[in-house]
Amino acid sequence: MASEVYLILVIVVMAAATFSTRILPFLLLGGVGRHPAVSYLGRYLPPIVMTLLVIHSLKDVPLTEAPHGLPHAAAVGLTALLHLWRRNALLSIGAGTFLFMWLQQTGLAAAA
Repeated sequence: MASEVYLILVIVVMAAATFSTRILPFLLLGGVGRHPAVSYLGRYLPPIVMTLLVIHSLKDVPLTEAPHGLPHAAAVGLTALLHLWRRNALLSIGAGTFLFMWLQQTGLAAAA
C-alpha cells in the first residue's frame, strides 16, 4: 500500500513540476514576446535548426555503395515536395520517414 501512495505522490510531483515549467515563462516573461530580438529568432531559428538537422542526418550517407543514398534522396525529396505543397510539417516529416523506412525494410532501393 505504501508503494502505491509513493508512486501516486511521485506522479503528482512530476506533473506539478512539468506544468510549472510550462506556465512560468508565460507568467514571468509575458511582455518579452514583442521584443524585436525574439521576433527575429522566432522567424529565422526554425529553418536554421531544420537545415542543421538535415545536414547532420545526411553527413554519413554512403554514396559509393549500393543503393548510393537512394532511400535518403527519395525521402528528402518527398519531404520537401510535400512541405512546399501542403505546408504541413507533420505530414511532410511523417511521409518522408515512412518512405525511408519502407525503402530500407523492403530492400527495394538496394534492388534498383
